[in-house]
Amino acid sequence: MLQRLKALFGSRPKESRTLLETDNVPQHIAIIMDGNGRWAQSRGLPRVAGHHAGMKAVKRITVAADRLGVKYLTLYAFSTENWKRPKAEVEFLMKLPQEFLSIELDELIEKNVQVRMMGYKSELPGHTLSAVEEAVEKTAHNTGLVLNFALNYGSRKEMIEAVRQLAESAREGSLNPQDIEEKDLSAKLLSAEIPDPDLLIRTSGELRLSNFMLWQCAYSELWFTDVYWPEFTEDHFHEAVREYQRRARRYGGL
Repeated sequence: MLQRLKALFGSRPKESRTLLETDNVPQHIAIIMDGNGRWAQSRGLPRVAGHHAGMKAVKRITVAADRLGVKYLTLYAFSTENWKRPKAEVEFLMKLPQEFLSIELDELIEKNVQVRMMGYKSELPGHTLSAVEEAVEKTAHNTGLVLNFALNYGSRKEMIEAVRQLAESAREGSLNPQDIEEKDLSAKLLSAEIPDPDLLIRTSGELRLSNFMLWQCAYSELWFTDVYWPEFTEDHFHEAVREYQRRARRYGGL
């Protein structure tokens, strides 16, 4: 069954490289950046070395997405469940946004990239939050690729919070429960200002969504690969987009 799923959703055997269709590039690509720790352990390195290598892949794929004309790139950087990991690993992960942005922010500004964050700020360390907020502020007026970091993000929590807001509006009498539509819940989500992902990529061979944009990915095309995130290249990225372009998106129709 696993091989069958991978054949359906994931990497296909190498074939002649066809050119990407420039008029059919996904507007929004979301990526579950998985496999950093296993990549490191397979090389006899500590897990944190994999996270550091994964930071370089973020730069590589951001450049690739921008070059391809993708408008939104959402990267699952840290989930609400990742706090369960060993304290030392969590502390290292919380330092990465500061390190990444201190190195790359000037180039992101130069390339007209707009940085955003989608997640819960209250639990983040001050140094992490200040680095992200500085990047958001300094790129707020950029009009190119939107680089959206899902940081301390969890989809179930997001949906519960959205439902609570709608319930409060109904309690106050400003909203009739019978009038609630999909767009009303979507407007309360952390992703309210960006379109739903057209393509969801997950690296490392895992075949699950891991509480990532569950509502938003209802009609996203899914693409899985065995490649660990630190090894994910522009060629792999293009392979995912080519597979997206082979598919017909029917949204439940014919």
